[in-house]
Amino acid sequence: MSAPLVLVPGFWLGAWAWDEVAAHLRAAGHDVTALTLPGLGPDHPDRGAVRIAEHVDAVAAAVADAADRTGQRVVLVLHSGAGFPGYAATDRVADRLAAVVYVDSGPGTGALGEGFPDAEHPLPSWEELEAEGSSLAGLSPQQRAEFRRRAVPEPGAALREAPPLGDGSRRGVPTTVVCCSMTSQQVRDLAAQGAPFLAGLAELEHLAYVDLPTGHWPMWSRPGDLAELLARTASGG
Repeated sequence: MSAPLVLVPGFWLGAWAWDEVAAHLRAAGHDVTALTLPGLGPDHPDRGAVRIAEHVDAVAAAVADAADRTGQRVVLVLHSGAGFPGYAATDRVADRLAAVVYVDSGPGTGALGEGFPDAEHPLPSWEELEAEGSSLAGLSPQQRAEFRRRAVPEPGAALREAPPLGDGSRRGVPTTVVCCSMTSQQVRDLAAQGAPFLAGLAELEHLAYVDLPTGHWPMWSRPGDLAELLARTASGG
């Protein structure tokens, strides 16, 4: 029996971002939970009050719920900025994890944007995203339009605050980094240069890399291929 999967999207996104990937996985018989982090619902009244610790709590709770419901260890899938709270959450639920998969992401420590001054961070322009390294490769005009329409401003604390790390039990969890908008060699090079979103790589004991060339949002540009990769991980392959 395959492990259940918990899918956490990156900045500006809710559970809906995983719809295509989740549909592929469920059609193949996998148990899937897609998560919307606190403050990322479209009607949230005060995103500026949402702390990154709440994101950590939400990820840990989703893993615990899936493990309790199924009686199995969970594959936690973290996209983009979710690598920061997700990595901190792995300390709390290491004994309930079969594996962690970072999708164009990594085990972030510290603050992604220390000193960020605003209560929330809206989705930037396409030009700004690409200048910051978030490739739009593979996204159709319709997908870009849907992304823009449904994007929710990110709580400022997600950039400004460092997620609270725990006792280090996260280090022993089997981990895969899926490299999309950068190659695995580029990811290794950035980690060696001290990139905050990859800072945890050096301390992980069971680490693998997979190249899936596309843009920063492979759940839209290559949903079937990403689902197949996640299915293999959930099945122990």
